[in-house]
Amino acid sequence: MIKLTGFLFLFIFWGTLFSQDIAVLQYNGGGDWYSNPTALPNLIAFCNKNINTTMQAKPKTVKPESIDIFQYPYLHMTGHGNVFFTDKDAENLRNYLLSGGFLHIDDNYGMEPYVRKELVKVFPDIELKELPISHPIFSTKYKFPKGLPKIHEHDGERPQALGITHEGRLVLLFTFESDLGDGWENPEIHNDPEEVRQKALKMGANIIKYAFEN
Repeated sequence: MIKLTGFLFLFIFWGTLFSQDIAVLQYNGGGDWYSNPTALPNLIAFCNKNINTTMQAKPKTVKPESIDIFQYPYLHMTGHGNVFFTDKDAENLRNYLLSGGFLHIDDNYGMEPYVRKELVKVFPDIELKELPISHPIFSTKYKFPKGLPKIHEHDGERPQALGITHEGRLVLLFTFESDLGDGWENPEIHNDPEEVRQKALKMGANIIKYAFEN
């Protein structure tokens, strides 16, 4: 059970329950947290048009140790390389997630070993587990009967949606060997077919909808 001061409780309650804005997590470790700059603006536009969200056109940037993360019901984290959480980062992220927040880590290729190591600091007693295709995140708006779609080839492995669940609610999603963010980017950047981009955007909309409603 988290012990919160009255002010922090109200801050969290107001932020995570009433905000419909999202933010990018600026983590430490040297990884390119800022990659895919057109991805979230495109996803936001898609969601505002198709699932009736009212998000601002550009996401904010927040650091994991900051109280500012509690203003956002959804945090996005991506990159290609190293990730490092301090003890303060890990504690703040844990409190955020257990109080109603949602973290989506989308591996842009190369994050996976670092993410697994650092998430142990956030949840030392909970392991990442692959979500079953029956999980509601695959059907909140758009149906994905085969689970997470494959957007980019990477190592040729199957796409995996791994998660951490607390008291029946998915609080953290790690999408691996899929690269949804590349599919959200402007079409000329990766030259993905429109069908592939639509799969990525629709899966992203499912994730946003789940984060906002659960």
